[in-house]
Amino acid sequence: MTQCLLEGNEAIARGAVYSGCRFFAGYPITPATSISNTMLQLLPPLGGICIQGEDEIASIGYCLGASMAGMKVMTATSGPGMSLYSENVSFAIGSEIPIVIVDVQRLGPSTGSATRGADGDIQFMQWGNSGGLPVIVLAPVDVKDCFVLTMHAFNLAEEYRCPVFVASNKEIGLTRESIDLDTVERPAIYTRAAPQEGKSFLPFGTPPGRMVPDFLPIGGETLVRQTSSTHGPNGYITVDPDEIGGIRQRLKDKLISNVDQYSYYEEYRKEAADTLLITYGVTARAARDLFHNQGADSRPFSLLVLKTLWPVPESLIQEKARAVKRVVMVEMNLGQYVREVERTLPDKDIEFFGQMNGKLITPGQIRKVIDHV
Repeated sequence: MTQCLLEGNEAIARGAVYSGCRFFAGYPITPATSISNTMLQLLPPLGGICIQGEDEIASIGYCLGASMAGMKVMTATSGPGMSLYSENVSFAIGSEIPIVIVDVQRLGPSTGSATRGADGDIQFMQWGNSGGLPVIVLAPVDVKDCFVLTMHAFNLAEEYRCPVFVASNKEIGLTRESIDLDTVERPAIYTRAAPQEGKSFLPFGTPPGRMVPDFLPIGGETLVRQTSSTHGPNGYITVDPDEIGGIRQRLKDKLISNVDQYSYYEEYRKEAADTLLITYGVTARAARDLFHNQGADSRPFSLLVLKTLWPVPESLIQEKARAVKRVVMVEMNLGQYVREVERTLPDKDIEFFGQMNGKLITPGQIRKVIDHV
């Protein structure tokens, strides 16, 4: 066994390389910069490419170009960079370009506090694009998650031809933990599907029974049309309402209808508990500590740690909350994901606790919320 002392950002980089990522572009920004630094160490010896763009807009643009050429790609930033990524995220959604985007969140808004963590971009990752179509967002809790969920992120980006976000934050990304990577169970690596030989190819046509187009790289022997404008299956700009509506519905359905297949989570159950605590990210560490140290004189609770945030894993949340009367949602913001929990569980008594002051939420703070009647 080989023990490594890695920070979350380094584990993300290693997970990316293991997944076959050979192109990274980013612009330095605290607290995401060590992802770039690690990729700069890892990629060139493997024949990969690591570029510092002149800004965030150029960096994600480089990634989209490399992805259209057939490479597995990743970029990383924090909240201010996410603002600049927005237009190209929309491009990736509409033109079905696989890309993994790591958001190592810091306290906002705007420049905010570069060295303080928060989960303030949770809604932004889903809705920070034009068109209102879904994306996939995965939320790691620790270094192991950073490694494994990054691999899942690449698989999902390849399988569904879409952008996939890894919603880390400063506390996860810059905390070092011991991990034995040789013993970590890793998912099988998936690569975007190519068309069958001898079959006619449409850049955005879907084979029977599937909702995701086959892929051919730009620059090969077969002509591949690509545009950021509304297009039909052949890649040409269209004004046909049926084509426009059909493709928009497919872009939604390919993710929403399959979310149960990638609803990652941890569950800790307490018999006879009438309260379910739901959380994600670094706050889950405090919640797990509290769960394992429940006193006999304290109100018992079960714990659900969400690692897939978008699309909302509604079936999972409903199933885990079915046996309880009360749900407590805790997150490092002033109330973002709790809105989805309220919508998903309209028949439950839902309480919320959040803070956004640069400090971690403690087990003691969560205990007070759970014990409150």
